[in-house]
This record gives sequence, structure tokens and C-alpha cells, in this order.
Amino acid sequence: MANVSVAAEWQLLFNRYYRKPELYPMRWKHMDLSRNKVACAPFGGPIAVIRDDSKIVQLYSESALRKLRIFSSSGVLISETVWKHPGGRLIGMSWTEDQTLVCIVQDGTVYRYNVHAELIEPNVSLGKECFEQNVVECMFWGNGVVGLTEGGLLYCIPDFKVMRPCQLAETGAEDLPNCMAVIEPKFTVSGNVEVLIGVGDGILIVDEDGVQRVEGEAVRGPVQKMVVSWDGKYLAIFTHDGRILVTDINFKGVFLEYDCESALPPEQLAWCGLDSVLLYWDDTPLLMVGPRGDPVHYFYDEPLLLIPECDGVRILSNTSMEFLQRVPDSTVSIFKIGGTSPAALLYDALDHFDRQSAKADENLRLIRPSLSEAVEACIDAAGHEFDVSRQRTLLRAASYGQAFCSNFQRDRIQDMCKTLRVLNAVRDPEIGIPLSINQYKLLTPAVLIARLINAHRHLLALRMSGYVGLNQEVMVMHWACSKITASLAIPDVTLLEILLDKLKLCRGISYAAVAAHADRNGRRKLAAMLVEHEPRSSKQVPLLISIGEEDTALMKATESGDTDLVYLVLFHIWQKRPPLEFFGMIQARPLPRDLFISYARCYKHEFLKDFFLSTGQLQEVAFLLWKESWELGKNPMASKGSPLHGPRMKLIEKAQHLFSETKEHTFESKAAEEHAKLLRMQHELEVSTKQAIFVDSSISDTIRTCIVLGNHRAAMKVKTEFKVLKLPLFFWPKKNCPYILSC
Repeated sequence: MANVSVAAEWQLLFNRYYRKPELYPMRWKHMDLSRNKVACAPFGGPIAVIRDDSKIVQLYSESALRKLRIFSSSGVLISETVWKHPGGRLIGMSWTEDQTLVCIVQDGTVYRYNVHAELIEPNVSLGKECFEQNVVECMFWGNGVVGLTEGGLLYCIPDFKVMRPCQLAETGAEDLPNCMAVIEPKFTVSGNVEVLIGVGDGILIVDEDGVQRVEGEAVRGPVQKMVVSWDGKYLAIFTHDGRILVTDINFKGVFLEYDCESALPPEQLAWCGLDSVLLYWDDTPLLMVGPRGDPVHYFYDEPLLLIPECDGVRILSNTSMEFLQRVPDSTVSIFKIGGTSPAALLYDALDHFDRQSAKADENLRLIRPSLSEAVEACIDAAGHEFDVSRQRTLLRAASYGQAFCSNFQRDRIQDMCKTLRVLNAVRDPEIGIPLSINQYKLLTPAVLIARLINAHRHLLALRMSGYVGLNQEVMVMHWACSKITASLAIPDVTLLEILLDKLKLCRGISYAAVAAHADRNGRRKLAAMLVEHEPRSSKQVPLLISIGEEDTALMKATESGDTDLVYLVLFHIWQKRPPLEFFGMIQARPLPRDLFISYARCYKHEFLKDFFLSTGQLQEVAFLLWKESWELGKNPMASKGSPLHGPRMKLIEKAQHLFSETKEHTFESKAAEEHAKLLRMQHELEVSTKQAIFVDSSISDTIRTCIVLGNHRAAMKVKTEFKVLKLPLFFWPKKNCPYILSC
């Protein structure tokens, strides 16, 4: 009897069964879809509703202000905002793959909202011509849109993440097209979007590079409506004479042709998976047409909205959300009336087992050779069910059969149980994401969890990510940032305790990222307290700098031992603080002080001298002055009797003066004094001899040069002045050597 009650809900289209379970009774109140523009996101996503300004409607007790309202698929209000944008009528709106609501108004301006009805900046325009000619129609796909102007021009945004509008080729048609359809870039050979437009008696394919007229059996007169299948391989066409045609995307053959007995084009045309096409007119039954056989009619007394999915169509009405899909083969094999497949017998065996009937053992013996296939069919059928009790019964049947099947993969039931727990959790009316198992696999658990996070369903996302084995760090960080934004009245210390209690769940979480969010929200004290818990100095130090905690940043950088971080803090403080304050900060810290000195010795001598003077290190200033004098001597213009010789002498004299003020540097003071004296004598020798060969040579080389030039008096003067005790014999020419003359 259970099989009969399940299969009685199915409809047969040729040799395929279809079912239409109710997902939710809608929780919204006083909703009339015919008075509103509605955009429904695929994969069980949210529903955006706004009053249609192109229709004259009675307002009843509602405000004259138009509101953009966002609901879950179960009709629970998520958010709302007042629509107050200029630019004319709202032409169209749709959801992108990342659940951003895109709205296009008459002048071509594109407005974007997140799921919380918050406007996303910046706004863009489809083009200047759209502003001048107005947009009359737009076609959306996953992450893009094509807009049609009153002048017949096509403008496209191929990717909402990039937001770069472009113009497609001009069609040259005099009249506006009857209909449009879009082939997504991922399904085209060129990788660019292609637009199918019904013009006159044919179809044109338009892209950025040109226009191509379609030739084929399917094109035999004006086209009223077109829609491309989910996989981009097929095209459904409603013709001027009331026929529905299905052809491949290359127009090489007709796979379906059915006379709808109405030349009036349907308001909505949608694919139900890849096996059938739905047509909807107001005040007439919903028509489903398949490859062969009689069509199926579904009767409604309220307006509908068809939401195509990869494996079916969601049907939204004022009061309910239903899911029309082809019944999976595994479900048909179990519940088909009169079915004797191994899966059906296994399901029946469980019923007998529960009633303690011996017929259970008889059924198992009958299907012993095919028992593993029967178990697999029960598991697969459970995955496609929306009813929880039926899921449980099918899994019990699979578990019962698995006990007698030694070669079956043991973790298959466990994996399906995990998947169903996730699906049942998000299908709850409070969450309102009615995913089928095929949609869940195509969407992936990571994307589903990201959508829960964006919807601020953090607890469910946390439990789900742990259950399926995904990283929980992103979820906890998003929760922390949302908590900071929403907790303006909570004191910093109290909020810090709340945050730390959850942040400690993830060992590798970035406290610095949460602290940066707190700083952006004007809670600098909370940011400073949070960043104290960041274990990675590479993230901690830059944030401390950005929130103005330079002292703490310098301390943390020093403790890390990372010289790059220390330099980062030093350069920041150097630029922001007065020199004396900067010197005071680094004086008591050896590592920053030494790194600063090393850098300044190479590039900032004057600043380094100020530092040494402020700290009383006169000898270091003297050494710097002495080094500068040598650098000045390397300048070709600074030696050989040039006027720059004076500044060099002053540097040495200053160095000698500073050395003389410290008792520990008597030697350096005397050396600087004698260096200055030698330079003066060498300069006088160059002036007297008119040869620039003395400056910067040693005492010995100076004496030798004088002897070579025959200036023995000067040589003896230098010897006496610097108290050279004895000169080597090779300095003197043999005939003038005083030692030889005395013999």
C-alpha cells in the first residue's frame, strides 16, 4: 500500500514519471506575485520581491513607497529596504552565482544588493547609449547580463565581478526583436557570450565580433519565445503558429515538435531538467511537453513563477513552493506499482521483517544474486527524497539488505546519512534552502556553507563545516566581524570575552584580521586588546602600527627577532614622530637602536649625528665627521689645492675637538690633530711645487716625494715636524745620502 500511495502522486510523460512534492507552504502574508517583479536565485536561494511600477495596482493598506524585500524560499523575510533610485522603471533583476541581487533600471544603471538588502558600491552603467535610448529588456545568466535598448543595440556585462560593459555587434534590424536567449560563455566555442534574437522570420546569433543568421529546419517563421537548456546543448523555441520545438544549439535537428493550439506566446518558458519543457500562460493549466506522448497539465488558480534548476523546476505561487522533477530511476524501481525489481523486493522484505513475517526471508532469497544492486538503489532513492520519514525507511531497508551482502561498500550508507543530515538541516523552513541531492553535489558543501555564512547562519555553518570536515576558521572570523558590527552598545571588555570564547575554537585563526575589522568600525581599544592575542608577529605588528600603537609594535617586533619587522616599525615612527621622541624610543632597545645606526651610517649621516649628540656619544659624532672628511677627499673637486680643502679641514678639526672632550679618546684626538697638520703641509707643498701629488699620501710617502723632487729641506721639515726618527736608506739618492757623505 505504501508503494501505491507514493506512485499515485506521479504523472507519466511518455515513459518517464514526474512528481511535484510541496517543499514549503509560503510563510509570507498578503503576497500577490502578479503585482510584483520577482527574482528567485537558483539552488534554493533567496527570493527578491518589489512592486512592479509598470502596472497600475491597488495599494490597499501598504505604503506608497516601493520596498525591495528579500525572502527565503520558504517565505521568511530576510531583509528589506526602500527603493529610491533614479533612472526610470526597473527593467529587470536577477541573482548572481554568489547571491548578489543585480537590478537594472531604464537608463542602464546597474544597482547591486547583498542578501541583507545592503547596496553594494559602486554602481555602473551599461553604456552612454543606454542612458540616451533607454533599456527595454535584459537577459541574465549566472554572472552576466545583456541589455537591449530602444534603438536595437545590445550591451553586455560578461562578468559582474569585473563590471566592464561592452557593446555587441549591431544587428541592422529595423524592428526590435520578438525574443532573446543567451548562450553562456562557458558553452560557446569562442568563450564569449552569444545572444540569440528572434528578428523577422529568423534567428540571429550576435556576439562581439559579428552577426550570423541561423539556417536550419527549426527556423520556419517568426520566433516568439526561446530558452537555452541548463547544459547549453539544447534550445526550446515557441513559434508564431503555436508550436514548441526543441533543437540542438547548432540547429541541426528537431528532437521535439508539439502543437500547443495557441499562437499566443507563453509568459514563461522553462526547461525541467533536460527531458521536458514547461509552458505557462495566465489562467491556463501549466503545460509540460516531452519528447513523445501526450503532455501533462498541472492546474493552478493563482499566478506562478517557474524557477529552473539543474534537475527540475521549482514552482512558486502565492501560497506554496513546489519542486517538479523527473522521478529518479532508483525511486521508480522501488515504488512503481506492481514493481518486482530487487530494490522493490528488498523494501518489501523490510516491511515483512517489521511485521515479523517469514516472507522477509523469502524475498531475500529471491534477490540474493542482485542484493548489492538493491541496497544501492535504496540508498540512492533515499538521497532523492524530501520526506524525512521516507528517507529513514529507505535507509533502514538498505541497512537490512547490507547485513546479508558481504561484498557491499560499508561506508556508503554512512556517507548518505551525512549528506541527508546536511540537506535536512538547510531544508528546514527557518533556513529555507530546499536543495536536492543533485543540486547539493553541483553546488558543493563549501559553497553552501559560504552562503549560510553570508546569511548570518553562523551556528549552522559551524556545525556543518565540522560535520563535513571543512575548515571552520572562515566561519568563526565572519561571525566575529558580524558580532563587532552589530554590538555597538556592548563595552569593549565584555565584547572581548565573548569573542575570545568563540575564537579559541580555531587554533590558526587570525586575531589580527578581526582586530582590523574592529578598528574599521571605530573600536580602536577593542582592536588593541584583540591583537594582543595574535601569535604571528608578521600580522600583529602591521596592525599595531595602523591603530597607532607604535610603542607596542616596536616591542613586539623586537621580541620576534625579525629585523624586517623592526625596520618596518622604525621607518613608520621615524616619519611620524619628532626626532627627539624617536631617539628616546630606540635608545633603551638594543636591537632597534643597532639596526637604526647600521642603516643611518649608510644613508642618513646627519640624522645619525643628531642621535649621537642627543645621547651624549660625542666620540661617535667625531668618527662620523672624520669619515665625512675622507669621503670629501674622494671628491675630485675637494683635493689638489681646490677651495673645498677648507671644509674638509673644518670637519677634521671638529672631530679633533670632540675627541678631546672625552678622556678615553686621547689617541684619536692626537691622530686627528696630526692628520690636519699633515694635510696643511701637503697642501702647501702642492702650492709651492705646483704639482697635485701630495694630498692624502702618508708621512713616509710625502718625505719620499720631496726627496725625489730634490726638495730635501721640505723632507727634513716633515721629518722633524712629525718626529720621524730614522728614514730608510732607499729614500735617499746615493750621491746625497747623509750616511754615505759622513763616511
